[in-house]
Amino acid sequence: MEPTHSPEPTHADIQQKVVTQLKESRRRIEGELQKVIIGQKAPIEEILIALLAGGNCLITGAPGLAKTLLVKSIAQVFDLRFQRIQFTPDLMPADITGTEILQDSEEGRKLTFVPGPIFANMILADEINRTPPKTQAALLEAMQEHQITTAGTRRDLPQPFFVLATQNPIEMEGTYPLPEAQLDRFMFNVVIDYLPEDDEVAVVRQTTADTSESISPIFTAEDIIQFHQTVRAVPIADDIIRHAVKMAAASRPQQANSPEFINNYVSWGAGLRAAQFMVLGAKVRALLEDRSHVLIEDVKAMAIPTLRHRILTNYRAEAESITVESIIERLLQHVASA
Repeated sequence: MEPTHSPEPTHADIQQKVVTQLKESRRRIEGELQKVIIGQKAPIEEILIALLAGGNCLITGAPGLAKTLLVKSIAQVFDLRFQRIQFTPDLMPADITGTEILQDSEEGRKLTFVPGPIFANMILADEINRTPPKTQAALLEAMQEHQITTAGTRRDLPQPFFVLATQNPIEMEGTYPLPEAQLDRFMFNVVIDYLPEDDEVAVVRQTTADTSESISPIFTAEDIIQFHQTVRAVPIADDIIRHAVKMAAASRPQQANSPEFINNYVSWGAGLRAAQFMVLGAKVRALLEDRSHVLIEDVKAMAIPTLRHRILTNYRAEAESITVESIIERLLQHVASA
């Protein structure tokens, strides 16, 4: 009698397993992060959505709001190789990507490439707007292509690869605004604000006590890659995709169908990449909410973190204290009623 073999799992079976794993792990992720991070529920969720979608994330907030601690904690949860790069005014591109040095060997002297800190799964670009644009641009190829080019040679970066960059508000002394091309490569701009008083009391109590908890890893690199594949397989209706496209298009001033408030207060709007990221984020949000399909509310929920750094306001908006967030809220209402 021939032995029976269990059937090989199908692609659908693997995807369902990943979806179940993601759903069950959400609370575990939040639980691990709460060991060291108090509050900031919305920023944490936005960062997780960006990572599960395979996107890079910009984190904005004043100094002392635990931006760096949050990123390091997330890296521990995902059990990925982590590198921190402190951006300073004198940081050079080669300090990030690596360089070739002359070394002696049995075959004589030869140039040997020494990898920079960019060769990791998760990069924390700390205070990225403290360094001049030339060095900021060193991240461009890595963020988009997951590779770098040094001395004419292309070198692949480890997979998965994420850049989580923290920045201080541009109104502060000694900061350099990020170039638009680099801003567009960040899926989200997550804003971390001051905590409510009770949460600040809890932070002070926790950080001045003699006890500390360590974060336990939950995922592996292979899990993250499988998550990315599963997210892209989530079905989405064309009318929901069209809604995301309309959101991005309506943010551009001086176009045929631009709303009046966009023409009045916006100098530069979002490109097509914004719609792509809104759709990817909506797919992740649907999975986290234990749904196998995307709702239009998922796209709307992704609008502010996706568009916040892609819509540039003009001097009139600044003079009238019109914020980017308020413009996006009006944009949501405009597209919904169009």
